[in-house]
Amino acid sequence: MNKRIFLKTLGKGALSTLTVPLWTACDTEQAPNTPKMISGMPSRWMWIRPELGQPDDYWKGVFGKMAENGIEAVLPQIFNSHYALFDLPGFPVKERLLERLIPLAHAAGLQIHAWMWTMPCNAEEIIQNHPDWYAVNGLGEPAHTHPAYVDYYKFLCPRHPEVIEFLENRVEALAKIEDLDGIHLDYIRLPDVILAEGLQPKYDLVQDREYPQFDYCYNDICREQFQAEGGDDPLKMEDPSQDVAWREFRQASITNLVNDHLVPIARQHQKKITAAVFPNWESVRQAWHQWDLDGFLPMLYHGFYNASIDWIKTETENALERLNGSKPVYSGLFMPQLSPEEFPKAIAEAKAGGAKGFALFAYNELSEQHWQILKQLNVKK
Repeated sequence: MNKRIFLKTLGKGALSTLTVPLWTACDTEQAPNTPKMISGMPSRWMWIRPELGQPDDYWKGVFGKMAENGIEAVLPQIFNSHYALFDLPGFPVKERLLERLIPLAHAAGLQIHAWMWTMPCNAEEIIQNHPDWYAVNGLGEPAHTHPAYVDYYKFLCPRHPEVIEFLENRVEALAKIEDLDGIHLDYIRLPDVILAEGLQPKYDLVQDREYPQFDYCYNDICREQFQAEGGDDPLKMEDPSQDVAWREFRQASITNLVNDHLVPIARQHQKKITAAVFPNWESVRQAWHQWDLDGFLPMLYHGFYNASIDWIKTETENALERLNGSKPVYSGLFMPQLSPEEFPKAIAEAKAGGAKGFALFAYNELSEQHWQILKQLNVKK
């Protein structure tokens, strides 16, 4: 789900006794305050939703604060499905911000990886001119007119040829930006056929099985391609949720999009490519352990799953097991769910689970106490 708002911040606690070291990047020896950017994969990431219309001095302050407290890579949201914040021909551009942020981040010693929503598209021009691009649920309802759960859940079809080209063009536009360090895919999936347990009450739902109104994608292209591969028409199945081949077909829709179309473009332009992914991957048709990325940032938001903090360790271990330890995992931590007292424990659980580092959501969600803890942990790294 959207990282933005589902759960309220837990109570603020006193500053904890700090014993947990942060990760050290594999190829850097600089002191914490030295503005020298690492050249390998970072260990400590932070998402940020940019505040528009700010001068360079504002961003120098933001990036300086991150670097001083041990953050190594910033993930600015530069595509939110409504508009872009970089030069993207044929799509609404609200501000060419990314190009301006890159040298400012680098001057602070940070890598910068462009965070983009992938499958949702809420731009009116696309909705009006390309309604056939959208995914369709098991009731035959397209996502742009009947989005699941929330209005912005207008997901595109991952097998529509024009959608694939639309996404390729976006990744290529990013990959061609000089000095950008990487591309970060978010919402690279289908809608949640079953929401995380902690979120269902917010929508007065009890999802004890897969229901057709939340199950995607049943548009003509997907159904025809599935039948061409030997499957039955899923709309004529008595219970499509029990058909393993149909489930795997939807997972393959996203996997093929990533591996065959988006990753090659990033690699062609020497850009790292990562993704924010779900621990309950089957519920969003997101078999990310099959993706050829440079790193994975699983969103281990324990409160969404009615879990305790030690669940972060378990899910980090599960992620590495699914990947056969072949790619680095950076445990995503949802700061509104972590009091200052709990923050060091969450980091410790991620490290105990084998993570190469962590990713914090998000810049504006850290209290001053969180920043103090992060700074002290940075000194101890």
